[in-house]
Amino acid sequence: MPVKDAIGAKARLDFHCFQAGFGELIKFDLADFGDPEFQIVCPKCHMAYAPDEALQSKLVRMLKLMSAIRDAEDILGDGVVSVNVAGGSVEIPYALLLTRLNTIISLNFGDRKVDFHLWVEPSSSETFR
Repeated sequence: MPVKDAIGAKARLDFHCFQAGFGELIKFDLADFGDPEFQIVCPKCHMAYAPDEALQSKLVRMLKLMSAIRDAEDILGDGVVSVNVAGGSVEIPYALLLTRLNTIISLNFGDRKVDFHLWVEPSSSETFR
């Protein structure tokens, strides 16, 4: 079974190109990362990015985490995160946290600390559209 089918959703990562003056957003699907032919390339300057072993390991584990989250979707669907605010608390369903709030993962890409933005598409096309 292809990895993308295993997680049941698209999990896109993006980061800004390292080339000075460009700052182009580089986007890739985390599931595509498991393909040995896959390359991360800037769409503007065409610079290729080759993650080192440590980053590759973290991205593969992130893909496994996304798969585990999808596998536990029926459990998480019943769970909420409670945020204390003035006058009480607000309960936020996990589905909102995973699909609508910005998730930023800071990882080392070579000698740079890079903020990867993670965007998760809901498994149901009717969810949050």
